Amino acid sequence: MFIQTETTPNPATLKFLPGEPVLGTGTADYPDAEAAGASPLAARVFAVPGVTGVFLGSDFVTVTKSADASWDHIKPSVLGAILEHFQSGAPAVTEAAAAAAGGHATHGDGPDAEIVVQIKELLDTRVRPAVAQDGGDITFHGFDRGVVYLHMQGACAGCPSSTLTLKMGIENLLRHYIPEVVEVRPVAG
Repeated sequence: MFIQTETTPNPATLKFLPGEPVLGTGTADYPDAEAAGASPLAARVFAVPGVTGVFLGSDFVTVTKSADASWDHIKPSVLGAILEHFQSGAPAVTEAAAAAAGGHATHGDGPDAEIVVQIKELLDTRVRPAVAQDGGDITFHGFDRGVVYLHMQGACAGCPSSTLTLKMGIENLLRHYIPEVVEVRPVAG
């Protein structure tokens, strides 16, 4: 197995591409080692000293390192952990954890339901594929009085350009297509 790596806009994050499906569908975000208990893959990667976050996508693993760690030192160990996982045959995420992660907050009932559907469609078709290229994901969290709340994950979380992405990219896109949207704000996980 040959695992490719790609840089992301976030210098603390690298994207690892094992060349086979990781999750197949959906994503899983593990912001710390305690959260990784339901993922044999994330738990292996967190065993590498200096790893502070693991994000699993359909065909990639995004790893975030601490500020004092060097990619030159930890990248070989992360590659080894991912390789060991795939050779083990274990699932990336346990079945119970995958079932529990079924949905995000939608806040789409009531008078704004149609707007929420439009927001989600634009995010799914225009925004999420682009941020997945950079090793991250953005999920809808809510819509209230013209403000869209989004959760940034993987390489997007803590990225120096994430505010610019939210304000100049996503906010402008949503405001262009959906006049009811006046602002986009990030929310913590």
